[in-house]
Amino acid sequence: MKQLRIGGYGPGIVTIAAGVSPGLTEVAAPSFLAAHPSLPVLYAASELDSGVLTAFDARDGLTPLDERPSEGSLPCHVAVDPTGSLLAAANYGDGTAIIQRLDGRGAFDGDPMVLRHKGSGPVAGRQEGPHAHQAVFHDGLLHVSDLGTDEIRRYRYDGTPVEPIVLYPGTGSRHFAFAGSRLYVAGELDGAVTLINGEWRTVAPASRHEGENYPSHLQLEGDLVYVGNRGPNTISVLRAADLSLVAEVPSGGDWPRHFAIDGDRLYVANQRSNAVTVFALRDGVPEPTGEAYEVESPACVLIA
Repeated sequence: MKQLRIGGYGPGIVTIAAGVSPGLTEVAAPSFLAAHPSLPVLYAASELDSGVLTAFDARDGLTPLDERPSEGSLPCHVAVDPTGSLLAAANYGDGTAIIQRLDGRGAFDGDPMVLRHKGSGPVAGRQEGPHAHQAVFHDGLLHVSDLGTDEIRRYRYDGTPVEPIVLYPGTGSRHFAFAGSRLYVAGELDGAVTLINGEWRTVAPASRHEGENYPSHLQLEGDLVYVGNRGPNTISVLRAADLSLVAEVPSGGDWPRHFAIDGDRLYVANQRSNAVTVFALRDGVPEPTGEAYEVESPACVLIA
């Protein structure tokens, strides 16, 4: 049975299952969660000055299985490759990313490959240096978005860097997703979504509301792109083909940092209003259900 796992800046990971009272697993600042693709193992990134990665056995509650440093500061994303043999983490504070081998139990195996980076961007106060934000395994490479350097950094699985994908200066590349040859990137600093397909690029505003917007999470579902908008506090639905707007709806709270889609349901982590709000998807458009879960400072929703 699938369960709803919520991480954030509160006291730990909240687990919600049908017919069961919410449970809390204490762990420091678990701002991002990831599930192993074939084992009952959950990974959490503790977003601390000296970052920590924790593996949990998820067969009966969440029992600590293994722990190791993230090799950087403020880890804000963790991911596992489709084979379940590699884990990657992105450290926002100093831009360091890692590739970590996993053993047959899903525990950490040996020393990680540490991927340090240099560079900066034009936005004062936000791009003074590298800020790794998301790590994605795709097409035989690890891709790491860097808000500080306006890049999608790329590495072979042995840690060898290859030519990065360069965004327009000041984009502030945050979360991203692939669809075949197309790449979609949410820009936290330019308030836009960039579609890259070879040499062809399309840039469209993530929100149609006036005022500042700091896009957060981006996710592809079928022929639609979903984007969370912090500032206007909305979820935008765009057509994947051309980034034209399908709908933009209130997120049901303040500062939608992350969301997850499960079938016809959308769960939005509204960080500053301490709630995960639930929407029904009707032809892909979110509609409020009136349901919400009270969670302290939620930053990530995982359904596994």
